[in-house]
Amino acid sequence: MTEETNRTAKSEIISKGVALEKGIKITQQSNIDSLSSRGYGIIENNSLILAFYEALYLLDKRILEVTSKKGDALDFRTILRCYEKINENAWINYLIYRDLRSRGYVVRGGFGHGTDFRIYERGSYGKNVASTLILSTQEGKPIAVDYLANIIKRCQSQKKSLALAVMNRRGEIVYYSVSKLTFAKQSDV
Repeated sequence: MTEETNRTAKSEIISKGVALEKGIKITQQSNIDSLSSRGYGIIENNSLILAFYEALYLLDKRILEVTSKKGDALDFRTILRCYEKINENAWINYLIYRDLRSRGYVVRGGFGHGTDFRIYERGSYGKNVASTLILSTQEGKPIAVDYLANIIKRCQSQKKSLALAVMNRRGEIVYYSVSKLTFAKQSDV
């Protein structure tokens, strides 16, 4: 463990959560306040529910410990397998989430309709709305043009920009700005 990681682990509050089918539940109020103020989870019935990608990120940062309902400790791989049961792109989504967080963005779940995440500009979480929606994919995995056009249309109707996050074969993530494409019939050339 590097000195910086060790310092971070000591300075962060260790949160404890319990695995559910849809994410990780945190019930201790101080942890709920600390994590939700930094853009993690959704508050439901006096608990904070973390999405699996958030829990994986916090596990990797050694800020979170997760147990089963029976009290057994769960590790990163076990939580990833739970996530893979509900999302076939679990690993890619986690890597993109981790990359965006490491760049200083607050990252929340997308609004559906094909987008995976929404990101808030640095320092704007809680003050402004998300400015960009993220669509995740893998290099070599085709996306139908009409599907992409529908997502762009929805983003524009919400006054948001769309970024395509592509994980390449080397595991690097490249972001592409996506905008409306129109084809026009050209008269005599």
